[in-house]
Amino acid sequence: MTEHTIDYPGLVFGALRAAVARVLREAAEQGLPGDHHFYVTFRTDADGVEMPPGLRREYPDELTIVLQHQFWNFAADDSGFEVTLRFSGRETHLRVPFAAMTAFADPSVEFGVQLAPPQALAADNSEKPPAANPKPAGSRDGTVIAFDRDRKRD
Repeated sequence: MTEHTIDYPGLVFGALRAAVARVLREAAEQGLPGDHHFYVTFRTDADGVEMPPGLRREYPDELTIVLQHQFWNFAADDSGFEVTLRFSGRETHLRVPFAAMTAFADPSVEFGVQLAPPQALAADNSEKPPAANPKPAGSRDGTVIAFDRDRKRD
């Protein structure tokens, strides 16, 4: 007899993803209310993600975008969302399926969720070979992209 178990983590993460998808669809239709703004993290290597090749080379695995002050052409449907953002001063169109999202946050209300079970995230990391020259603990490498640097301050 085969043992069948209920996939509670899958059900919960599916429900969380559906809630975030609804929020993004409503924001695309009605705009961002009040001080709400979103941080969306997604797998750049996931099926259906559309982005320029150069940006994909720069972020081969994962990218976090901020939808706050400077974004255009924001739209969402049942399968994902699309938006135009600036990267290095250039307007860039992105299309992100909801299935590619790994995290979502709205700092204005201190809300944030991981959209993949921890074991799935660990499995993604375990498939990658170790870095040839690992950096010592505590070293930092990365780029901070200021999305509102051209915005007029009141």
